[in-house]
Amino acid sequence: MQFRQQALSKLQSPEEIDLPVRFARPQGWLVLIITVAVVIGAAVWAVTGTVSSTLNAPAILTHGQGSYLLQSPVAGQVTAVLAEEGSRVAANTPVLKVRTAQGTTVVRAIAAGRLTTMVATIGSVVTTGADVASVERVARPGDPLTATLYVPAESAATVPVGASVDLTVQSVPSQRYGVLRGRVQAVGRTTQTRQRIGAFLGSSQLGEQFSQHGQPVAVQVKLDRAPGTRSGYAWSTSDGPPFAIDSMTMAAGAVHLAAQHPIDWLLP
Repeated sequence: MQFRQQALSKLQSPEEIDLPVRFARPQGWLVLIITVAVVIGAAVWAVTGTVSSTLNAPAILTHGQGSYLLQSPVAGQVTAVLAEEGSRVAANTPVLKVRTAQGTTVVRAIAAGRLTTMVATIGSVVTTGADVASVERVARPGDPLTATLYVPAESAATVPVGASVDLTVQSVPSQRYGVLRGRVQAVGRTTQTRQRIGAFLGSSQLGEQFSQHGQPVAVQVKLDRAPGTRSGYAWSTSDGPPFAIDSMTMAAGAVHLAAQHPIDWLLP
């Protein structure tokens, strides 16, 4: 009975058709305006905006000429080491003396360069063809350093020539002196095997290290020069480190790839 009386009273009362109808409150209009503005801004950014990305890869500083392994032509015992690591040697420079049953043999450098690693020590026994030293080929003392990045093969196609590169050098505290600047000079066409990397760098250990995640592609980076710095190269800081950097120094490279439009991600 109660619901029936309420229904009858509602039918007897006139409709309030002369009162204005409120479709939305002011707070609702504000939210709607903000939402529309955000959607329009996102659409404009998707068409005109760009997103930059970087590709990280291990690297090493060299003089770009490669290295070679100096091997003993005879079997015997090393009696003298005639050159020091880090020193420059000319072609045919005596490096070691090896005593054999037939006499003493002098092991000489094959080509001019910088002696980066001396494997043999006085008293050690070597066999014929054993690696005794690693020599980096350097044509002239003033030859500039370059960086070689070993980029994963599946990512090499995304690296354009001329892209800027930041190198965090292992022997330089980056928080204090910044990173080394450079640009991509060339991108290899084929993958590098462990043996090929080891032969170029004069170290089978480095060959293993750079190929542990698969055969990479070598990317050559030309370092930006800055004669006013102690190292002779440009850094993210004004002066860079107060010392020179040597070849065969490990580094980590960050290649700045070309910027892309976000809307491109949605295209097939």
